[in-house]
Amino acid sequence: MDEKSMKKNFSGLGLRFLIGTLIIYAVQIAVVGVVGMVKPEWLENTTINLILAVLPLYLIGMPVLIALVKQMPGEAPVKKSITPGQFVVALIMCYALMYCGNLVGTLITTVVGALKGSEVDNALMAYATESNMIVTFLYMVICAPILEEYIFRKLIVDRTLKYGQGVAIILSGLMFGLFHGNLNQFAYAMLLGMFLAFLYVKTGNLKITIGLHMCINFMGAVVSVLLLKAIHLDEYQEIVMNGGDAQAVMDFMMAYLPGWIGYMVYVLFILAVVITGIVLFIVFRKRFALDPGQIPKGQRFKTVICNPGMLCYCIFWIVMILLQMFPEIVQMLLGISPLSL
Repeated sequence: MDEKSMKKNFSGLGLRFLIGTLIIYAVQIAVVGVVGMVKPEWLENTTINLILAVLPLYLIGMPVLIALVKQMPGEAPVKKSITPGQFVVALIMCYALMYCGNLVGTLITTVVGALKGSEVDNALMAYATESNMIVTFLYMVICAPILEEYIFRKLIVDRTLKYGQGVAIILSGLMFGLFHGNLNQFAYAMLLGMFLAFLYVKTGNLKITIGLHMCINFMGAVVSVLLLKAIHLDEYQEIVMNGGDAQAVMDFMMAYLPGWIGYMVYVLFILAVVITGIVLFIVFRKRFALDPGQIPKGQRFKTVICNPGMLCYCIFWIVMILLQMFPEIVQMLLGISPLSL
């Protein structure tokens, strides 16, 4: 296949994802606007806000996106199975990637926050910690892994694998990371997305990546949140920030001792998992060999990204990430004074 045809195919894929994204945003804005006029007090509830964001996404936006992308022909990888032990190894490696990526994202947002004089907002953390746990579980542990794996692994990989395994894997991770729309999640979502895409390429089994995604989200959005609530983290931070002495901090921790014990055990467990995952990546590094595909080395970025559809998709999400990092820009454009918020 010539370069022009390949760029046309990648552009078509990027354009379909962009159109699907715009539809998702339009529906969400419309729903929030209607609710804001009819029941404005609902918008002050974190759980209702989450539901208003999720329902249009899963009932309208993503089905439209899926329908658009499925118009393009695709071919799934050869299906293979893995053992329970291999699944556990993959899960450990996933967690190591996610943790390292999260450190990078946190470092960058911390630096940006320090430079602009205010913290970079992390909306996902607010949703996870302040929303109803059942709603959070259904959204982050059940719905998100199933639909995200289908869209960002199956739909993308099936339509790009013929151009090279590396191309399909990197593009899947990049588009997945950008789709999260914030720098807090971009780094780890991209790394995790690439690894899950690698597993899908090698096994052709979407159930494996869905299962891994569910486990990761369960640990991050349910277990960790319950432990943070058990130690009353907000109250602890308030005591520390207000200059509480060592005795005051110790008294507070003793008041919630079972929670702190559970939290410390969890932290040590995660640390052990991350170290093990890094070691596993080193041990199995030779197994990450990929078929080169049709696109010659040195022309892959130009062919895959430098086309109208993909450029528009990437630019749109980069702008959204910048606006999330610098909401002052939106306030300035809308003529809103930060002091009035």
